[in-house]
Amino acid sequence: MVIDGRTREQFRIERFEFDTAEHGEEWFDAVHAVHQRMILEMDLAAIERLDAASAREAVTVGSRQLVTELFPSLLGDDRERVIKRVIDEAIGYGPVQALIDDDSISEVMVNAPEEVYFERDGVIYRSPLKFKDNDHVMRIIERIVAPLGRRVDESSPYVDARLPDGSRVNVIIPPLVPRSPTMTIRKFRREKFKMAELIANDTVTAQLSKFLEACVKQRLNIVISGGTGTGKTTLLNAMSSFVPDTERIVTIEDPIEMKLQQSHVIALEARPANIEGKNEVTQRDLVRNALRMRPDRILIGEVRGAESFDMLQAMNTGHEGSLTTIHANSPRDAIIRIENMVMMAGFALPIRAIREQIVSALQIVIQLTRFSDGRRRVTQVTEIIGREGDSITTQDLFVFRQAGMDDKGRVLGSLEPTGIPPTFLEEFALSGITLDFVPDEFARSATP
Repeated sequence: MVIDGRTREQFRIERFEFDTAEHGEEWFDAVHAVHQRMILEMDLAAIERLDAASAREAVTVGSRQLVTELFPSLLGDDRERVIKRVIDEAIGYGPVQALIDDDSISEVMVNAPEEVYFERDGVIYRSPLKFKDNDHVMRIIERIVAPLGRRVDESSPYVDARLPDGSRVNVIIPPLVPRSPTMTIRKFRREKFKMAELIANDTVTAQLSKFLEACVKQRLNIVISGGTGTGKTTLLNAMSSFVPDTERIVTIEDPIEMKLQQSHVIALEARPANIEGKNEVTQRDLVRNALRMRPDRILIGEVRGAESFDMLQAMNTGHEGSLTTIHANSPRDAIIRIENMVMMAGFALPIRAIREQIVSALQIVIQLTRFSDGRRRVTQVTEIIGREGDSITTQDLFVFRQAGMDDKGRVLGSLEPTGIPPTFLEEFALSGITLDFVPDEFARSATP
């Protein structure tokens, strides 16, 4: 018998090795041989149309029969692992399925057939897993994007989409990336985010958690700022748990990532243009529509463009307590980015008017940073307090003070209050909220 140009004997493998902890490389030839026979003997297109459980059962039965026929000496755990890889090739995401199934991994990155990386606990590792060649990578990419109603080819060489489980996938192919098709999957966490977990991970302190809870309940407008992968959406999810369950929340994202804990939530998702370049629905369209849905709060996953102006308008017209995130390296940069987004959207407003809108709309900017040891931490909590001339004035309420690194390369330091009282201290006092990081003389002066 000849399979893919080789005899069965050429596919026999005397020794199999697999490190499950590191997702080691598995038996390319054995898996490829079984998969090629499966393509010949089974209608995989028909199987993919079945529900997930039925499709898996059919492929499992077929792969067991073929592994037994082609590799009768393959037994025990080795046999089961080859069968799993064949199933992944037939109806899953191929070599990276093992990484996707691992709940400890947050991101999967395929740079080239032999360059697969993953992120765990904020640190990027290179995986021994590999694809056979560029065509193999492309086949898995097409399997991912086709059910989403998207296509990727030379006329549409990149795709940004959401998988059925909520994970985000970005694909870019030649000629935009000459060497190989590239794929990045940011996995969606199934469990709802808890602030207690962020405290345990040192992302926030218990003291800051209480302050943020007070800010959310007091309906302050908050922006969470940070670079890529710093945990902005994670913190936004955790903070959303402080919103009373009696309120109507409208979320706006592109794509959906938030997983809120309240019952009264309407999730809106932007839609890209179709192949003809029509029927696009932007985040700005959704923000304007959300204002007609009687929301108590509007949560925008990330402001990127013209919707920033509508967001400021909403915050200034009775929709207090809104939350959003933005890509920026500091609270000051976050404010400047919002200014620039409003100006680039084509609104004929003087910079003074834009800054007036920002000062009236936003109260708190929270800065997140991912350190060299992989840990994500809040490094700054800044209050926007007003304007002096044409400049927006701010004051830091919390600052992370780094104290070096230990012998394991972990960053040492702590998030500490500056002792400066926020300007809304009196409002907190009227609501019965006290802040333990405010000096007594300020706290007493704010007490009604």
